[in-house]
Amino acid sequence: QYRFVESGGGLVPAGGSLRLSCTASDISLDEYDIGWFRRVPGKERERVSCISRSDGTATYGDSVKGRFTTSRDNVKNTVYLQMDNLKPEDTAVYYCGADFWAVCSVEESAYVYWGQGTQVTVSS
Repeated sequence: QYRFVESGGGLVPAGGSLRLSCTASDISLDEYDIGWFRRVPGKERERVSCISRSDGTATYGDSVKGRFTTSRDNVKNTVYLQMDNLKPEDTAVYYCGADFWAVCSVEESAYVYWGQGTQVTVSS
């Protein structure tokens, strides 16, 4: 059962940009720390970023620091992931989830309300 809805994925050339969105119709995202994860076939989900519910502080994985930015729009009940200077190794399905423990965990198991994901493909 999916609760969050991710969108905004697509096919872009290396160096390009995409903005992903995470929203829900029946959950207030501002009540949770929201994490963005990605999964490559055959591997576990990797946490890309997390934004806290308390002060909007964001943390990032080392592989995306300086290129990705996550933000909130509480009026629109949406969390965004702005991805710039994309690389072929960023190709993955991207998911958002709510951190049940409100600590911006790096562990996938701490998150709930996953959506179906959105595919990002970066061509070389």
